[in-house]
Amino acid sequence: MRFITAGELEEDDPVGDQQKLLLIEDEESIRDILCYALRGEGYHVKSAATGAQGLQLLEQFQPDALLLDVMLPDTSGFELCKHISARYSLPILMLTARNEMVDKILGLELGADDYITKPFELREVSARIKAVLRRREKAVASSKAPSCRVRLSLGIELDPEAYAVYKTGEEVKLKPKEFELLLLFWENPNRVFSREEILDRVWEMDYDGDLRTVDVHVQRIRKKLDASLIETVFGVGYKRSEG
Repeated sequence: MRFITAGELEEDDPVGDQQKLLLIEDEESIRDILCYALRGEGYHVKSAATGAQGLQLLEQFQPDALLLDVMLPDTSGFELCKHISARYSLPILMLTARNEMVDKILGLELGADDYITKPFELREVSARIKAVLRRREKAVASSKAPSCRVRLSLGIELDPEAYAVYKTGEEVKLKPKEFELLLLFWENPNRVFSREEILDRVWEMDYDGDLRTVDVHVQRIRKKLDASLIETVFGVGYKRSEG
């Protein structure tokens, strides 16, 4: 009996409504283990060993989520993350062997939705993928719902049903997690949230990341919409601006 390797399954077509994952990872052993495990979870998975191969597959495969290694032979995963985030709307999970928080924060600032530190448990990878895909499905489903805009301030409108935000009539693209964070503030006027509370309320799973993850997402919202939209309450956390 001959066992089929992960690489031999690369060209299979997705079955039914299989969700598609793209893995860009240069270490063959990690690549094969992840491909095997995620296919066992029911995903259709393709993988690449370099950034160039990954970009080519991304265009052809159109995955529902991307797992991206930080260290690649032909480019930096951070640069690739920045490039992909600017051109595609899909969740990105960074895989990093570095445990330095500055690297994780950099990945989030460049557009990543989450990060996983090596060595990792396969159950953790699976849980994080399910979380980002749930958010993506919710955003896609909401975008098809009738428009129901709520006027915030500063010419900004929020449509909770469509997961959409508009500034002076033009839609501003927010990632699902950014949208849910903004919605939390606007559904709770005058309420100050600590970073721990925000992680509990907005993130859909037990999150063991640094509290600065919240700061990064707040910074993203301010940059995309308006710096005064969310107030910092020093020593406590954040609140909705009443301006």
